[in-house]
Amino acid sequence: MMTTGLQIALLGGAVFGLGVALLVWRLMPADPDVVDVVRRYSPEAAKERSAVRQEIVAPGTVEKLGIWAIRRLPASVWGRSPTKELALLRVPVHRHYGTKVMYALVGLVIPPILSYYFTLIELPVPVVVPAGGSLILAAFLFLAPDMNIRSDAKKARGDFSRALGVYTDLVALERLSGAGSRQAMESAAEVGDNWVFRRIGEELQRSRWSGLAPWDSLQNLSEELGLPELNDLADVMRMSGEGSQVYDNLRARSTALRSAMLNTERATANAASERINMPMSLLGVVFMIILITPALLRVMAGV
Repeated sequence: MMTTGLQIALLGGAVFGLGVALLVWRLMPADPDVVDVVRRYSPEAAKERSAVRQEIVAPGTVEKLGIWAIRRLPASVWGRSPTKELALLRVPVHRHYGTKVMYALVGLVIPPILSYYFTLIELPVPVVVPAGGSLILAAFLFLAPDMNIRSDAKKARGDFSRALGVYTDLVALERLSGAGSRQAMESAAEVGDNWVFRRIGEELQRSRWSGLAPWDSLQNLSEELGLPELNDLADVMRMSGEGSQVYDNLRARSTALRSAMLNTERATANAASERINMPMSLLGVVFMIILITPALLRVMAGV
Protein backbone atom coordinates (compact mmCIF):
# COMPACT_ATOMS: atom_id res chain seq x y z
CA MET A 1 0.00 0.00 0.00
CA MET A 2 2.94 2.34 0.64
CA THR A 3 4.21 1.84 -2.92
CA THR A 4 0.71 2.34 -4.34
CA GLY A 5 0.16 5.55 -2.40
CA LEU A 6 3.58 6.86 -3.44
CA GLN A 7 2.84 6.19 -7.10
CA ILE A 8 -0.53 7.91 -6.88
CA ALA A 9 1.09 10.89 -5.19
CA LEU A 10 3.80 11.08 -7.84
CA LEU A 11 1.21 10.86 -10.60
CA GLY A 12 -0.88 13.59 -9.00
CA GLY A 13 2.18 15.79 -8.57
CA ALA A 14 3.14 15.27 -12.21
CA VAL A 15 -0.34 16.24 -13.39
CA PHE A 16 -0.36 19.30 -11.12
CA GLY A 17 3.10 20.33 -12.31
CA LEU A 18 2.05 19.91 -15.94
CA GLY A 19 -0.98 22.11 -15.30
CA VAL A 20 1.13 24.82 -13.68
CA ALA A 21 3.66 24.67 -16.53
CA LEU A 22 0.92 25.03 -19.14
CA LEU A 23 -0.60 27.96 -17.22
CA VAL A 24 2.76 29.74 -16.99
CA TRP A 25 3.43 29.06 -20.68
CA ARG A 26 0.03 30.50 -21.58
CA LEU A 27 0.54 33.67 -19.52
CA MET A 28 4.09 34.37 -20.67
CA PRO A 29 4.52 36.98 -23.42
CA ALA A 30 4.81 35.41 -26.84
CA ASP A 31 8.14 35.32 -28.67
CA PRO A 32 6.97 34.31 -32.15
CA ASP A 33 9.16 33.00 -34.91
CA VAL A 34 9.48 35.60 -37.67
CA VAL A 35 9.26 33.00 -40.44
CA ASP A 36 6.13 31.51 -38.88
CA VAL A 37 4.50 34.94 -38.55
CA VAL A 38 5.22 35.80 -42.19
CA ARG A 39 3.82 32.44 -43.28
CA ARG A 40 0.66 32.88 -41.22
CA TYR A 41 -0.08 36.32 -42.70
CA SER A 42 0.91 35.47 -46.26
CA PRO A 43 -1.75 35.39 -49.04
CA GLU A 44 -1.44 31.60 -49.26
CA ALA A 45 -2.22 31.21 -45.55
CA ALA A 46 -5.16 33.60 -45.92
CA LYS A 47 -6.53 31.49 -48.77
CA GLU A 48 -6.08 28.38 -46.65
CA ARG A 49 -8.00 29.88 -43.73
CA SER A 50 -10.72 31.04 -46.11
CA ALA A 51 -10.98 27.54 -47.55
CA VAL A 52 -11.26 26.13 -44.03
CA ARG A 53 -14.15 28.48 -43.24
CA GLN A 54 -15.93 27.70 -46.51
CA GLU A 55 -15.59 23.93 -46.30
CA ILE A 56 -16.84 23.55 -42.74
CA VAL A 57 -20.57 23.95 -42.20
CA ALA A 58 -21.02 22.06 -38.97
CA PRO A 59 -17.51 21.25 -37.71
CA GLY A 60 -17.10 18.28 -35.46
CA THR A 61 -14.68 17.72 -32.62
CA VAL A 62 -11.81 16.69 -34.88
CA GLU A 63 -12.28 19.69 -37.19
CA LYS A 64 -12.46 22.13 -34.27
CA LEU A 65 -9.34 20.60 -32.75
CA GLY A 66 -7.54 20.91 -36.08
CA ILE A 67 -8.51 24.56 -36.51
CA TRP A 68 -7.33 25.30 -32.99
CA ALA A 69 -4.04 23.50 -33.62
CA ILE A 70 -3.41 25.40 -36.88
CA ARG A 71 -3.97 28.72 -35.15
CA ARG A 72 -2.05 28.02 -31.93
CA LEU A 73 0.77 25.63 -32.70
CA PRO A 74 3.89 26.64 -34.67
CA ALA A 75 4.41 25.24 -38.14
CA SER A 76 7.53 23.33 -37.03
CA VAL A 77 5.35 20.98 -34.96
CA TRP A 78 3.80 19.40 -38.04
CA GLY A 79 7.02 18.67 -39.89
CA ARG A 80 6.60 17.74 -43.55
CA SER A 81 2.87 17.48 -44.11
CA PRO A 82 1.58 15.27 -46.98
CA THR A 83 0.00 18.23 -48.77
CA LYS A 84 -0.28 16.62 -52.20
CA GLU A 85 -1.67 13.41 -50.73
CA LEU A 86 -4.31 15.34 -48.80
CA ALA A 87 -5.28 17.25 -51.94
CA LEU A 88 -5.53 14.01 -53.91
CA LEU A 89 -7.79 12.39 -51.31
CA ARG A 90 -9.64 15.66 -50.70
CA VAL A 91 -9.01 15.53 -46.99
CA PRO A 92 -8.99 19.05 -45.46
CA VAL A 93 -5.74 20.00 -43.79
CA HIS A 94 -7.48 21.02 -40.55
CA ARG A 95 -9.19 17.63 -40.30
CA HIS A 96 -5.88 15.84 -40.80
CA TYR A 97 -4.18 17.97 -38.15
CA GLY A 98 -7.09 17.42 -35.78
CA THR A 99 -6.74 13.67 -36.25
CA LYS A 100 -3.01 13.86 -35.48
CA VAL A 101 -3.60 15.84 -32.28
CA MET A 102 -6.43 13.55 -31.13
CA TYR A 103 -4.32 10.43 -31.75
CA ALA A 104 -1.46 11.99 -29.78
CA LEU A 105 -3.77 12.77 -26.85
CA VAL A 106 -5.01 9.19 -26.84
CA GLY A 107 -1.41 8.00 -26.80
CA LEU A 108 -0.68 10.19 -23.78
CA VAL A 109 -3.65 8.86 -21.82
CA ILE A 110 -3.46 5.11 -22.45
CA PRO A 111 -0.24 4.24 -20.52
CA PRO A 112 -1.28 6.06 -17.28
CA ILE A 113 -4.68 4.33 -17.40
CA LEU A 114 -3.02 0.95 -17.78
CA SER A 115 -0.59 1.77 -14.99
CA TYR A 116 -3.45 2.73 -12.68
CA TYR A 117 -5.24 -0.53 -13.54
CA PHE A 118 -2.14 -2.59 -12.71
CA THR A 119 -1.83 -0.67 -9.44
CA LEU A 120 -5.40 -1.58 -8.51
CA ILE A 121 -4.71 -5.29 -9.03
CA GLU A 122 -1.57 -4.95 -6.89
CA LEU A 123 0.91 -5.14 -9.75
CA PRO A 124 2.62 -1.77 -9.34
CA VAL A 125 4.53 -0.36 -12.28
CA PRO A 126 7.36 2.18 -11.91
CA VAL A 127 6.33 5.72 -12.79
CA VAL A 128 9.05 5.90 -15.45
CA VAL A 129 7.29 3.21 -17.49
CA PRO A 130 3.96 5.02 -18.08
CA ALA A 131 5.72 8.36 -18.47
CA GLY A 132 8.07 7.08 -21.17
CA GLY A 133 5.33 4.96 -22.71
CA SER A 134 3.07 8.01 -23.01
CA LEU A 135 5.70 9.99 -24.89
CA ILE A 136 6.60 7.12 -27.23
CA LEU A 137 3.01 6.14 -27.95
CA ALA A 138 1.93 9.76 -28.44
CA ALA A 139 4.77 10.36 -30.92
CA PHE A 140 3.94 7.18 -32.84
CA LEU A 141 0.21 7.93 -33.00
CA PHE A 142 0.95 11.53 -33.97
CA LEU A 143 2.77 10.23 -37.07
CA ALA A 144 0.29 7.43 -37.82
CA PRO A 145 -2.20 9.61 -39.79
CA ASP A 146 0.61 10.73 -42.11
CA MET A 147 1.49 7.11 -42.87
CA ASN A 148 -2.17 6.26 -43.47
CA ILE A 149 -2.64 9.22 -45.81
CA ARG A 150 0.45 8.34 -47.84
CA SER A 151 -0.66 4.71 -48.11
CA ASP A 152 -4.17 5.68 -49.26
CA ALA A 153 -2.74 8.23 -51.70
CA LYS A 154 -0.45 5.60 -53.22
CA LYS A 155 -3.48 3.41 -53.96
CA ALA A 156 -5.41 6.41 -55.29
CA ARG A 157 -2.55 7.29 -57.66
CA GLY A 158 -2.62 3.74 -59.02
CA ASP A 159 -6.37 4.04 -59.65
CA PHE A 160 -5.81 7.43 -61.26
CA SER A 161 -3.19 6.04 -63.65
CA ARG A 162 -5.48 3.19 -64.73
CA ALA A 163 -8.41 5.54 -65.33
CA LEU A 164 -6.18 8.07 -67.06
CA GLY A 165 -5.21 5.46 -69.66
CA VAL A 166 -8.89 4.96 -70.51
CA TYR A 167 -9.49 8.71 -70.53
CA THR A 168 -6.57 9.23 -72.92
CA ASP A 169 -8.04 6.68 -75.35
CA LEU A 170 -11.41 8.42 -75.20
CA VAL A 171 -9.83 11.80 -75.91
CA ALA A 172 -8.00 10.27 -78.89
CA LEU A 173 -11.25 8.88 -80.29
CA GLU A 174 -12.97 12.23 -79.82
CA ARG A 175 -10.14 13.97 -81.66
CA LEU A 176 -10.27 11.37 -84.43
CA SER A 177 -13.97 12.10 -84.92
CA GLY A 178 -13.20 15.78 -85.52
CA ALA A 179 -13.85 17.34 -82.10
CA GLY A 180 -11.74 20.24 -80.91
CA SER A 181 -9.25 19.93 -78.09
CA ARG A 182 -11.45 21.32 -75.31
CA GLN A 183 -14.56 19.57 -76.59
CA ALA A 184 -12.71 16.25 -76.84
CA MET A 185 -11.39 16.53 -73.29
CA GLU A 186 -14.75 17.55 -71.81
CA SER A 187 -16.72 14.91 -73.73
CA ALA A 188 -14.29 12.18 -72.66
CA ALA A 189 -14.59 13.27 -69.02
CA GLU A 190 -18.39 12.94 -69.21
CA VAL A 191 -18.18 9.28 -70.26
CA GLY A 192 -16.80 7.88 -67.00
CA ASP A 193 -18.56 8.02 -63.64
CA ASN A 194 -15.70 7.29 -61.25
CA TRP A 195 -13.87 9.88 -59.17
CA VAL A 196 -11.00 10.30 -61.65
CA PHE A 197 -13.27 11.35 -64.50
CA ARG A 198 -15.25 13.61 -62.18
CA ARG A 199 -12.07 15.27 -60.92
CA ILE A 200 -10.82 15.92 -64.44
CA GLY A 201 -14.26 17.16 -65.51
CA GLU A 202 -14.41 19.58 -62.59
CA GLU A 203 -11.00 20.97 -63.45
CA LEU A 204 -11.96 21.43 -67.10
CA GLN A 205 -15.17 23.24 -66.14
CA ARG A 206 -13.18 25.47 -63.80
CA SER A 207 -10.78 26.30 -66.61
CA ARG A 208 -13.68 27.22 -68.89
CA TRP A 209 -15.04 29.76 -66.40
CA SER A 210 -11.60 31.14 -65.53
CA GLY A 211 -10.49 31.48 -69.14
CA LEU A 212 -7.49 29.18 -68.63
CA ALA A 213 -6.48 26.74 -71.35
CA PRO A 214 -7.60 23.18 -70.47
CA TRP A 215 -4.09 21.75 -70.78
CA ASP A 216 -2.73 24.43 -68.47
CA SER A 217 -5.46 23.58 -65.98
CA LEU A 218 -4.56 19.89 -66.10
CA GLN A 219 -0.89 20.78 -65.65
CA ASN A 220 -1.75 22.78 -62.53
CA LEU A 221 -3.79 19.85 -61.25
CA SER A 222 -0.86 17.52 -61.94
CA GLU A 223 1.49 19.69 -59.88
CA GLU A 224 -1.05 20.04 -57.08
CA LEU A 225 -1.71 16.30 -56.76
CA GLY A 226 1.72 14.95 -57.73
CA LEU A 227 0.55 13.14 -60.90
CA PRO A 228 3.24 13.32 -63.62
CA GLU A 229 1.14 11.18 -66.00
CA LEU A 230 -1.49 13.92 -66.13
CA ASN A 231 1.22 16.44 -66.96
CA ASP A 232 2.26 14.31 -69.95
CA LEU A 233 -1.32 14.31 -71.20
CA ALA A 234 -1.45 18.09 -70.82
CA ASP A 235 1.72 18.43 -72.91
CA VAL A 236 0.25 16.28 -75.69
CA MET A 237 -2.97 18.30 -75.72
CA ARG A 238 -0.98 21.53 -75.74
CA MET A 239 0.64 20.40 -79.00
CA SER A 240 -2.78 19.53 -80.38
CA GLY A 241 -3.91 23.08 -79.61
CA GLU A 242 -1.14 24.27 -81.91
CA GLY A 243 -2.43 22.13 -84.79
CA SER A 244 -0.24 19.03 -84.45
CA GLN A 245 -1.48 15.53 -85.19
CA VAL A 246 -2.44 14.27 -81.76
CA TYR A 247 -4.24 10.94 -82.25
CA ASP A 248 -1.09 8.84 -82.61
CA ASN A 249 0.56 10.63 -79.69
CA LEU A 250 -2.44 10.00 -77.44
CA ARG A 251 -2.59 6.33 -78.38
CA ALA A 252 1.13 5.97 -77.76
CA ARG A 253 0.73 7.70 -74.41
CA SER A 254 -2.09 5.37 -73.31
CA THR A 255 -0.03 2.34 -74.40
CA ALA A 256 2.92 3.59 -72.35
CA LEU A 257 0.66 4.04 -69.32
CA ARG A 258 -0.61 0.48 -69.60
CA SER A 259 2.90 -0.90 -70.01
CA ALA A 260 4.10 0.97 -66.92
CA MET A 261 1.15 -0.28 -64.87
CA LEU A 262 1.71 -3.85 -66.10
CA ASN A 263 5.37 -3.71 -65.07
CA THR A 264 4.40 -2.37 -61.65
CA GLU A 265 1.83 -5.11 -61.14
CA ARG A 266 4.36 -7.76 -62.21
CA ALA A 267 6.91 -6.43 -59.73
CA THR A 268 4.26 -6.44 -56.98
CA ALA A 269 3.25 -10.00 -57.86
CA ASN A 270 6.89 -11.18 -57.83
CA ALA A 271 7.45 -9.58 -54.43
CA ALA A 272 4.31 -11.27 -53.08
CA SER A 273 5.47 -14.63 -54.49
CA GLU A 274 8.82 -14.25 -52.76
CA ARG A 275 7.11 -13.49 -49.47
CA ILE A 276 4.98 -16.61 -49.90
CA ASN A 277 7.90 -18.86 -50.91
CA MET A 278 10.05 -17.84 -47.95
CA PRO A 279 7.72 -19.35 -45.26
CA MET A 280 7.30 -22.48 -47.39
CA SER A 281 11.08 -22.89 -47.59
CA LEU A 282 11.41 -22.47 -43.84
CA LEU A 283 8.63 -25.00 -43.34
CA GLY A 284 10.48 -27.45 -45.59
CA VAL A 285 13.68 -27.00 -43.58
CA VAL A 286 11.80 -27.58 -40.30
CA PHE A 287 10.15 -30.69 -41.75
CA MET A 288 13.53 -32.08 -42.84
CA ILE A 289 14.97 -31.43 -39.37
CA ILE A 290 12.04 -33.30 -37.79
CA LEU A 291 12.63 -36.27 -40.09
CA ILE A 292 16.41 -36.38 -39.57
CA THR A 293 16.41 -35.81 -35.79
CA PRO A 294 15.25 -39.38 -34.76
CA ALA A 295 17.93 -40.99 -36.96
CA LEU A 296 20.61 -38.73 -35.49
CA LEU A 297 19.44 -39.58 -31.97
CA ARG A 298 19.63 -43.32 -32.71
CA VAL A 299 23.15 -42.96 -34.10
CA MET A 300 24.22 -40.97 -31.07
CA ALA A 301 22.65 -43.54 -28.74
CA GLY A 302 24.51 -46.36 -30.55
CA VAL A 303 27.78 -44.54 -30.22
